[in-house]
Amino acid sequence: MADVILVDENDTPIGICEKLEAHKKKLLHRAFSVFIFNDKNELLLQRRAISKYHSGGLWTNTVCSHPAPGEDTISAAHRRLVEEMGFDTEVKEVFTFSYKHEFDNGITENEFDHVIVGKYNNDPISNPEEVEEWKWATREEVLIDIKENPDKYTYWFKIAFPKVTL
Repeated sequence: MADVILVDENDTPIGICEKLEAHKKKLLHRAFSVFIFNDKNELLLQRRAISKYHSGGLWTNTVCSHPAPGEDTISAAHRRLVEEMGFDTEVKEVFTFSYKHEFDNGITENEFDHVIVGKYNNDPISNPEEVEEWKWATREEVLIDIKENPDKYTYWFKIAFPKVTL
């Protein structure tokens, strides 16, 4: 697996660690979540591949990942948009937040998450190793479904999505 950037509570880099080790040891590390909207103001959601080591099969934002050591979050967002969804578009960071969540398999996400937004109007060509399926949905549809079916969505998505605006 790849390395992640360990950070303090202010997102200042303090080291580098292998990704799975960081998750097992509950170490705070830098991450990003990309939210892509179209001109109808619909969000492009992905359902994570079942094979993911945590949150497999759950719905989440367009792309979520970790920048590599030496890589800024915007560059990483562009890289992962291409790798996961088969396209690139202009993006910008809109806010950050931190969260910690323990999963049933002993993995803990302890992330300083950079929320990034952009616009794109075509359908993606998703990578099946990363994405089980995708869909466009309105803000209202997603908020209603999160309320009715919270277990279908990733932990971080439920924190970030209500605060996301273009």
